Amino acid sequence: MDHLNQPHSMGTTIIGVTYNGGVVLGADSRTSTGVYVANRASDKITQLTDNVYLCRSGSAADSQILSDYVRYYLHQHTIQLGQPATVKVAANLVRLISYNNKNMLQTGLIVGGWDKHEGGKIYGVPLGGTILEQPFAIGGSGSSYLYGFFDQEWKEGMTKDEAEKLVVKAVSLAIARDGASGGVVRTVTINSEGVTKNFYPGDTLPLWHEELEPQNSLLDILSSSSPEPMVS
Repeated sequence: MDHLNQPHSMGTTIIGVTYNGGVVLGADSRTSTGVYVANRASDKITQLTDNVYLCRSGSAADSQILSDYVRYYLHQHTIQLGQPATVKVAANLVRLISYNNKNMLQTGLIVGGWDKHEGGKIYGVPLGGTILEQPFAIGGSGSSYLYGFFDQEWKEGMTKDEAEKLVVKAVSLAIARDGASGGVVRTVTINSEGVTKNFYPGDTLPLWHEELEPQNSLLDILSSSSPEPMVS
């Protein structure tokens, strides 16, 4: 039972994609403690401001406390300037805290949002506090299975629906291949019209090679398979 005492980790799949007019963020929902699934429906997409959200991976505690600090500082920033913080300001604040505490924090982050100055933007802030502006960003343990997929599937000038479908398809693929990713898929779309959140239950996701159909019980699986006769 030693695995129950290990730190909570979001061995995760997180994704941020830009499209023609905004961004789509997506994540799975599995939080694990060693090999034990501590939470199968966690929300890994955290609101920083009205127009900026953060995808969290790595240590759950580290990413949560970092997002709390960033939210607090951005709130002060908005009060002082009298206008919402830009995506770049939010991402640089995430980068600053991550870099200054790089020896203590074990978290990889994706910042995404929309502002009136630059439109939709995605920034990746991996372990160590580097900041990278990218047209799309992927992170977490499930990202290892997605680089080739995104090289082939991502394209410039996608519509909102195309970007949403790409994110859901990618997260479901990572769930199929990565044991530390699972549960449901959550997406957040941010554009000039505001924020839209969507929820995709696990039994509605596309199935990949050798995946089993959703079942209510292990008994359903056993009863549906007819055993092969023994041959002496």
